[in-house]
Amino acid sequence: MSGRRRSLIAVVGAFALPLLGAGTSAAQTSPSFALVHAKLYTMDAVQPLEDATVVVRDGKVQAVGAGLAPPAGVRVIDVAGRTVTPGLMSAGTQLGLTEVGSLPDTRDYALAAGTLGAAFDVQYALNPNTTAVALAVGDGLTRALAHPEGSAVAPFMGQAALLRLAPGASPLERARVAMFVRVGSGAAAATGGSHGAPWILLRNALDEARRYKPGPGVSGPRDQLLGRLDAEALQPVVAGRMPLAIVADRESDLRQAIALHDDTKLPVLIYGGAEAWRVAPELASRRIPVVLDPTLNLPLAFDTMGARLDNAARLHRAGVPVAFSVSAFHRTYNAGNALRLGAGLAVANGLPWIEGLRAMTTAPATMFGLGDRYGKVRAGYEADLVVWDGDPLEPSSAALQVWVRGVEVALEDARHRDLARRYAPAALRGDVPPAYRH
Repeated sequence: MSGRRRSLIAVVGAFALPLLGAGTSAAQTSPSFALVHAKLYTMDAVQPLEDATVVVRDGKVQAVGAGLAPPAGVRVIDVAGRTVTPGLMSAGTQLGLTEVGSLPDTRDYALAAGTLGAAFDVQYALNPNTTAVALAVGDGLTRALAHPEGSAVAPFMGQAALLRLAPGASPLERARVAMFVRVGSGAAAATGGSHGAPWILLRNALDEARRYKPGPGVSGPRDQLLGRLDAEALQPVVAGRMPLAIVADRESDLRQAIALHDDTKLPVLIYGGAEAWRVAPELASRRIPVVLDPTLNLPLAFDTMGARLDNAARLHRAGVPVAFSVSAFHRTYNAGNALRLGAGLAVANGLPWIEGLRAMTTAPATMFGLGDRYGKVRAGYEADLVVWDGDPLEPSSAALQVWVRGVEVALEDARHRDLARRYAPAALRGDVPPAYRH
């Protein structure tokens, strides 16, 4: 442990252990602990709770309070006024679905051919040994949504999975949490060339799914476009139990998404939403959430001509629920750092600071059915906690310690740290090639 980190950490109590470097042994086996003297963002209030104590037992928050005395016999960790937040959540990643972007056999988030559309379910491809999870947790992420990028039957992309990020464990927490659909220019080529075609096909698919009757024999007319697997996969959608996540940027497509919601009364999420600020009142009146990339400020295509950095701020002022995702370049190895960078940019362009943090905690938790147990530091909630050495919305800040369901994560296990140790000058002896010794 470096001298700098020793100077940042103080631990008190009869069972005191160092704050950093304890993630692999005693800290993981301790059934309870208490953080004291924290600058705590519970997410129930705009301002932090100063000099706060958080008591954790059996993976859940047992008690929270300012100046609260920790129970006798628990491990006590003095964070000395540092910022503590809930674990962060990204509403859009491909964690567990890709390992090396340049190698097709490690990319499992899309289909180039075949018969699967709505039935494409990414849960079966999740890699429990992916090295990207440890890196994401080291950046403060403890939950994430892993979504598909495309299926063989447009406009459907497939079904997303909810991940619990803890290195060494299966990342899948819950499968089939949202049905993704792509419209706009990204789907036009696969559906005939027009912006209108994806909407016609989507509405037809929903109608056919409603008429679908499972069982032997023919379940629909001969000209039905949906196959059995896709029709069955859409049953939770048409029943209103699974949200329809519509990837759309252009204002015209966003208005079509609003119309679909009005006509069907189905739960809808908008992903992308580069021009969502143009229809903010309509989205707000229907409580349609938008998951956006807060770093998008240039038109990458005609659909995003209206992209602007204050998109999140404008949507928030209108009352639209907002959460953050990241661009395709950062959905795996930079999932955590890029998310915090985006939140900081949104705040720099008018979004209130606390809303930037909520867009990475309570907002995505609510969107995907975790709002009653995750995303806040509150008694009874899961103990996903992060201690920061600075402002969590500042990318140069770092997570000093992370717990997932009350279990401390060994941050030193991330692959980039392993590589740094492997090739550090002090470690280079005669067991590496000569080029690595200089």
